[in-house]
Amino acid sequence: MPARRLPPLRALEAFMRTVRLGSARAAAEEIGLSPSALSRRISNLEEFVGKKLFTRARQSMQLTDEGQAFYEAVNPHMEALARAVESQSDNIALLRLRLGVLPMFGSQRLFPRLGELRKRHPLLHIDIDTAPHLEDRVGDTLDAAIILSRGPASGLHAVRLDHNLVHAICSKETARNIPEITPEVMAKQTFLIHNELPESFVAWKKANALESMDPAAIDHYDSGALMLEAAAQGLGIAIMHDDHLRRANDNRLINLPGAPVESPYSYWFVCRPVALESRPVRIFHDWLVRAGL
Repeated sequence: MPARRLPPLRALEAFMRTVRLGSARAAAEEIGLSPSALSRRISNLEEFVGKKLFTRARQSMQLTDEGQAFYEAVNPHMEALARAVESQSDNIALLRLRLGVLPMFGSQRLFPRLGELRKRHPLLHIDIDTAPHLEDRVGDTLDAAIILSRGPASGLHAVRLDHNLVHAICSKETARNIPEITPEVMAKQTFLIHNELPESFVAWKKANALESMDPAAIDHYDSGALMLEAAAQGLGIAIMHDDHLRRANDNRLINLPGAPVESPYSYWFVCRPVALESRPVRIFHDWLVRAGL
């Protein structure tokens, strides 16, 4: 049986990098080619597969529908090939990822699933950073981060991980003393607000016709986990995401009834576009998206 004809691997590399970085110029710089040389490699691949993978207009290259289908078909096999080479090589060092993570996301969503990632990629090790200002440190002290934001800064590669509703979370005993959500009743309450998520309280008040309501007190926190515990202890009403309440699985807590409120904030995975060419970042990015955390 004659051997199958393989595609030109350098052309495949040029194609994959262009897709991942979203820029032919950035891909050319990463590989160390001129833009015209990179374009020739991609043209060679197009001739090999007999399909137009990109549309070209001046300096811009956009995937065609056939190019997108080709990428989705080939990418898993490229990853499998890389894993196979890693598993058979004694010379490949540990893969190290410097990841910024908010403590609540880490404890509720990331760490319960990290064992799966380690089994799949035993060489990948992750340094976890929970210090403040994660987004500002991406590309400097961090390779990537998972942030809670209204929207990441421009220039970052970003993947939105969820959509949430804002809940008013309190102990069941506190809830029994709140017969209805009215300005008069809620003005007697203490609210627990995260320092970095003030718009959640604004959105919740607006949705429940409480814009002019001034509560008895507002206590500020920089830890979602401590907010939930404070609410469970009857210290106030925590304005947090429905997902936080569900994942906490704490039968001391309950959501006060009221209008559904879409959160201004979502969890995002962010990194510099060029970081996607780093194998540790790419492995974690692809696993995170597939795992649906």
